[in-house]
Amino acid sequence: MTDFVPSDLQFSHIGLYVSDLPRMARFYKQALRFTQTDAGDLGPVQLVFLSRDPREHHQLVLATGRPANPGFNVVNQISFRVPDLGALRRFHDRLLAEGASEMHPVTHGNAISVYCRDPEGNRLELFMDTPWYCDQPLRETIDLSQSDEAILAQAEAIAKRFPKFMSRAQWQAEVARRMQEDQRG
Repeated sequence: MTDFVPSDLQFSHIGLYVSDLPRMARFYKQALRFTQTDAGDLGPVQLVFLSRDPREHHQLVLATGRPANPGFNVVNQISFRVPDLGALRRFHDRLLAEGASEMHPVTHGNAISVYCRDPEGNRLELFMDTPWYCDQPLRETIDLSQSDEAILAQAEAIAKRFPKFMSRAQWQAEVARRMQEDQRG
């Protein structure tokens, strides 16, 4: 990626309405190792602020007030990047130990992910990037009990089946170029 200038608009954090604030705070602190940075009331709403980055006061804020029967959860997913398969396996095990449901390890070709649901049904994705890009969407089941080498070989073989397969570096350079054009236009 050459000459890429970061955007003046960057994503910072997400807030979720919850039904059981202590349970949800405990889940994110135990399963995903967030640190509680603050908590308090804002009028009738109770808030818990959580972060995994000391530069960010909060990356996740939990707020009371979720309706008892919302009918539909508008949050598609909350995604967290991990550095490698070892970390992905560790978080997979923590999530299971903390009661996460609907656990699905998959590859997208460009990433290896674990999807699950938190205690209130919000979908989480924990993922590590692979060195490749391929057409999306793509989602195929993988077995995390395999060796790192076997998982990465499977992800690469799947990614190579698609016509736009390329290295992540090539894809990032192309996207950076397109973003610069969009900023000018």
